[in-house]
Amino acid sequence: MSDNIYWVDFDTMEQFMTDVFRGVGVPDEDAGICADVLITSDKRGIDSHGIGRLKPIYVDRIIEGIINPVTEIKVVKEGPATAVLDGQNGMGQVISKRAMEMAIEKAAAYGIGMTAVRNSNHYGIAGYYSLMAVEKGMIGITGTNARPSIAPTFGVENMLGTNPLTFGIPTDEEFPFVLDCATSVSQRGKIEVYAREGRQLPEGWVIGEDGTPRTDTEQVLKDLISGGAALTPLGGIGEELGGYKGYGYATVVEILSAALQGGAFLKALSGIEKGKKVPYRLGHFFIAINIEAFTELDDFKKTTGDILRQLRASRRMPGESRIYTAGEKEYLAWQYRKDKGVPVNEALQRDIIQLKKMLNLTQYRFEFE
Repeated sequence: MSDNIYWVDFDTMEQFMTDVFRGVGVPDEDAGICADVLITSDKRGIDSHGIGRLKPIYVDRIIEGIINPVTEIKVVKEGPATAVLDGQNGMGQVISKRAMEMAIEKAAAYGIGMTAVRNSNHYGIAGYYSLMAVEKGMIGITGTNARPSIAPTFGVENMLGTNPLTFGIPTDEEFPFVLDCATSVSQRGKIEVYAREGRQLPEGWVIGEDGTPRTDTEQVLKDLISGGAALTPLGGIGEELGGYKGYGYATVVEILSAALQGGAFLKALSGIEKGKKVPYRLGHFFIAINIEAFTELDDFKKTTGDILRQLRASRRMPGESRIYTAGEKEYLAWQYRKDKGVPVNEALQRDIIQLKKMLNLTQYRFEFE
């Protein structure tokens, strides 16, 4: 991070983001949902999807007419345990929260529920929706496609999105198991964080048109849009380290995010048609599994907890102090940040000041102003 970091308490930042969303036309309740998704990311230490995305991914796109601030969800098809929703280009967080709520309601009645969404927008951290199921004593699974970023194995053209495949699983510990990650080695949001911090990329995150690694962060962000660079799938370039596995999982997410509901896919998600910006038309899917349809919840939690504890207690590599399980680092980030708030570097400070002035949010006074 930049050295010039200021910390803003979570309540203030969440209210500020809510007021920003309201200021660009998002209804009150929906604005609160959107802000909650973003602040949850910051609380969990996922800086790539928190306040840093407020302006470029949501506010700017609303102003440009790329996202409809008023979300009107249409139920296209519904069965006892399933549903297909059309987000009609509304706020991705609002659409997705309702979709997971429906999956949870159906799982409560039938043991499992699944919903699929088309014509949506960026929905924030996928883990937010998996955690909704966890809070109800269920397993939550979600995935989404995204604008083209990943090159297929042996290719250099960005075809697939970063396409996370995310699981949330209850445990008897203080934190659930939450595996929330892209199917690429890294993802665009993390590259944006590196750009804000003025850092070069690690070799292996991005591949150039000539098939060699790229590390020039600022130019990479431009070339990811133009098609001159692409993210590498999990496992990296080629097959030797299993890059075909990340490529395969990204393709699974693409299919489930598009084919189930007749949605857009691959290059159709670029947000550009005939040189003009257009809606992204993203697709998502949400699954809730009612654990008590299979076994006692407490027994499941204990077995899951035992698995995680034994993994963390296994022999460590020389020089390593501990082994982690998914969701643990996010829990530790919350323990560290809960009394400090959101870290705001110089780039974010500029964004916040600009939004404050643009929307006349004079009730806020930040220490960095």
